[in-house]
Amino acid sequence: MYRHLSIAVTCLLLLTGTCFAQQLRLVNRSLIKDSVIHLNKADGPGVAWISQQEFSNGIIEFDVKGKNVLQQSFVGLAFHGQNDTTYDAVYFRPFNFQVPERGRRAHSVQYISLPKYDWFTLRDQYPGKYENEIDTATNPDNWFHVKLVIEFPEITAYVNGNKCLSVTQISSLKTGMVGYWVGNGSSGEWRNISFK
Repeated sequence: MYRHLSIAVTCLLLLTGTCFAQQLRLVNRSLIKDSVIHLNKADGPGVAWISQQEFSNGIIEFDVKGKNVLQQSFVGLAFHGQNDTTYDAVYFRPFNFQVPERGRRAHSVQYISLPKYDWFTLRDQYPGKYENEIDTATNPDNWFHVKLVIEFPEITAYVNGNKCLSVTQISSLKTGMVGYWVGNGSSGEWRNISFK
């Protein structure tokens, strides 16, 4: 029994240590940090930039959790950040994952390039090009695994191993900061981020 307790405590400490070792700089959000990154709900977008983490091309994987509440769950990752308002991002709208209306399901995953190309600009100017649906088996209230393959100018996103988005960047951003991203009025949770 003590052996199992010791293993559990060791695993918890390793998970917690990994998260605490990651220094974050917050923009328009507050943070609870344990074995999971929790960003609170607030007006406007928010990001937690990972300090000393530059990213150009490669693979980023992470687990993320939003919630199944209409217009209150926009969770993803910002990358190629130049500053707090200029970056690209891929994010998810869990409240659209399993809706019966195909039109809404087609808005489940989104690429944006701020400040010029937010979702509404892209949807207006390029309908259906920078967003897509994901596998409807994905539970909007549970953790899901994301793999982003970024090879400028191509971006491909996978959820739980299934490809859900393939776009050509609309920006010319090639390198920069990486951060946990939430949209207007949204909170979110992340864990197990890795870079290759």
